[in-house]
Order: sequence, then C-alpha cells, then structure tokens
Amino acid sequence: MNVNLGLELIAPKVTPVLDPAFRPAVLACRAFRQQALATGQAVPVQIALEQADGSVSHFKTPIFPERHPKAAGNFIYLERIVKFLLWSRGGFRIYFDGPASLAAELARYYRESATGKFDSNLVGEKMFDHPLEVVHTQSLPPERSRATSLGRHLEGCRIGFDLGGSDRKVAAVMDGKVVFSEETVWDPYFEPDPQYHFDGIMDSLKKAAAHLPRVDAIGGSAAGVYVNNRVKVASLFRGVPPEVFNRRVKDLFLEVRKAWNNIPLEVVNDGEVTALAGSMSLGKNRILGISLGTSTAGGYVNAEGNITSWINELAFVPVDYNPHAPADEWSGDRGCCVQYFSQQCVGRLLQPAGIELDPKLSLPEKLKAVQKLMDQGDYRARKIYETIGAYLGYAVAHFTDFYDLENLLILGRVTSGPGGDLILAGAKAVLQAEFPELTGKIQFHIPDEKEKRHGQAVAAASLPAIPKP
Repeated sequence: MNVNLGLELIAPKVTPVLDPAFRPAVLACRAFRQQALATGQAVPVQIALEQADGSVSHFKTPIFPERHPKAAGNFIYLERIVKFLLWSRGGFRIYFDGPASLAAELARYYRESATGKFDSNLVGEKMFDHPLEVVHTQSLPPERSRATSLGRHLEGCRIGFDLGGSDRKVAAVMDGKVVFSEETVWDPYFEPDPQYHFDGIMDSLKKAAAHLPRVDAIGGSAAGVYVNNRVKVASLFRGVPPEVFNRRVKDLFLEVRKAWNNIPLEVVNDGEVTALAGSMSLGKNRILGISLGTSTAGGYVNAEGNITSWINELAFVPVDYNPHAPADEWSGDRGCCVQYFSQQCVGRLLQPAGIELDPKLSLPEKLKAVQKLMDQGDYRARKIYETIGAYLGYAVAHFTDFYDLENLLILGRVTSGPGGDLILAGAKAVLQAEFPELTGKIQFHIPDEKEKRHGQAVAAASLPAIPKP
C-alpha cells in the first residue's frame, strides 16, 4: 500500500476517518521530486501539451537518474502527471523532453493499456479530433495560451440553464435579476434517444421564456466539453450510440439555437460557469470552481478574469495513488476525483460509515438520506463529510502544483447543508497540518443557498453577448 509500481507513497498526517488506505497524490509527488533533486543527479523532464487550435502549455519536473534504485518509480510518476495534464489542460500531442525509454513507454501506455486507450479516445480523438501522440524531442514548441472573456453580460432578457446528471436547472433573467427559476428531475445518462435530451432542454427553456417579455439570448452549462457550441464529449449522452451521437448530438445545441430563431446562444462546460459565477459574485480571479454533484465538475478563471482553453475535466484527475484505490466506473482508472468529490463518493462511503440503505435507491436519494441523518446529528453521516474534507485538503494542495490558484469555490449538492461546512473545515485542517504555506494563500468559498440556486444560472445567462443594433 506504500508503493505503487516503484513509486513511494506517503501516509497522510490527517487520515480520512473512513479511508485509512488513502495515499495522497500530492505527498507522493512532492516527496518524489525532493528525493530526486537530493541525488544531485536529477534528470530534468519537460512536457508540453498541444491543442488543435495551436495552444500549448508546459510542465517541467525532475526525475531520478536511470541507475538510481528509485528510478523504478519514474514511469508511474510521469504517467500520473501527464494524466493530470491531459484532463486539466487538454491536448492531443504530448511533447516529451526526457529519456527516450520513458517516452516510448508512455506512447505504448496510450496505445495498449485500457485506461490509456480510454484517455486517448476521449481526450485525443473526441475532444481534439486526433489520437494521442507522444513526440520525443529536445525542443518543445513555445507556450501559447488562448483565453476568452466569455460572460458577464447582464443586459436584456436572458435564459440561463444548467444540465446535470440528475436534474436540469433553468432561470429567466432580466438585467441581471432572476425573475423565475426551476429545477426539474431527469435521468439523461443512459437514455439512448437524444430526442429525450432535446425535449427536456426545450421544455425548460419554454417555461423560463413564459416569464419574460422576450428572449434576447440563451446561455447554458453542461457536463462535458463544448467547442463553438458543438458537443465534443459529454457524460450526459453516454447512453447514445456513437453513430447517433455523431448524427444528432454533436449539433444538438445548434438545433436548439435554430428553434429559437438563431438568437445568441453559448454553451460551455458547467465547471467553467461555476468558476465564472464565483468570480462574478466574489469579485475575485485566480479561482478554481469544483462542483460536487453527480460527478465532479471543474472550472478555472485566470488572473485576468477570463476562461482559458483548458478543459478542466477534474472528474478524471488522479488524487489518490493507492494502487487499490476505488475505480471510476467509466474509465476504469483508480484514484480519480469522481470517486472522492461527488454523490458517488457519498455512496461509496456508506458501508465504512455503517449506514445501511436500500441498495435500490439512486445516488441522489442516498445523498438525501445522508443529509437527513446529518441534520439529526448522526455521527456516521458526520464521518462521511469529515472524510471528504480530508480528501479535499490534499487535492487542493495538489491542484496548486498545476494551477495559479488563490480562491477555491466549492458547491454542488454534496456541499448542501451542514455537511458543506464540515468539508471546508476538514480541508482547512489538512492545509494547516501539512501545507502551512498555503493556509494564507488559498481562500475557500461556499456560496449561500441563494447563490447556489441562482448564481450558476445568472452566470450561464450572461455568456452570450447581444449584438448592438
């Protein structure tokens, strides 16, 4: 449990009460780098990820020299780092300036292993229209970033919507004020007919439009990756066969826009809107938004207050390096955020907490039961939230190695009620115990219930610019 394919794992000072086997990625990575540098012969590795639009991001790290006893951990260390980069920044071409043997092993991993092929298919082919490619080189392309000043448009009559895995939300907004909002339960994950999704979206939009004198623009957020309003990858459509996805789903939101007389419409990843909502309400930038819902959504607003071209699909980012960590039921990979910051995590922790519920209950129903127990002061429910809080503290420290980060916005159904306060308290306790240098730098924020209900919808509604007459 303290070694993963040659990589030394470090037991945390703050042990998640329901998961003593948790081995934080951040502790393993930082110990690895410190020990590699301490040899005096550390090998520098530079990695660049290129996106289809030419955006390039860099990351560099030391590793052990080839003949060092701990060099056995070089590959798993690098593979986990690249995994984080792939799902946070995105790209299809991986430039690798380091030992040729490790570049070849990385290329083989994405070509032959099940989890590697999953990443290559979803990130490379579906998001960026190319299979993942590993290029061994000593000359990385220069960094090129693209940021978008999307959102913050509040004038006029707008509709904002948010599509989740268990409900869809919609709001009618007039000059920045919410005049109507509604939440509708739906079950899109395994629905094979995209007409179900289209009809649900249109139903919510029509209900909101009934409360406005006119509709000037529509903005939406949904789990997945969207480029120019076209669906690239989205868990909401997992049940749709590939040929139907290509024929109908890819342009589904263009179809919605056409149904609304081609008025301005923008749809982006729900995590990006989460971060934008936080930035708008707090008046702060350098903000990472994390939504603990059906899955784990992430979004980032940079120092200038803009959304970047990074994909921020944090559900697939590894935060636990225990080789026996829980596996994601979609990718099969272990230790990824989705099993630590979502309703799935709450369901997973029921058994170690000693809470018995009807196994036929859905994850949202199980969460409601845990929240009810929490309201009653049940110590077992409390342990679930304390465990998630410890997870979060170590994850946040790991995120700071990849993001220019000062503010963390936490929201989603899992954070509702007193449990959310416990999660934040647990995360702060971890930073104080393990990462005191971050306690004054990282500010945690949980929106109040009104902001939770309306903030995301207002931010989504603000996405499209209305052309000047």
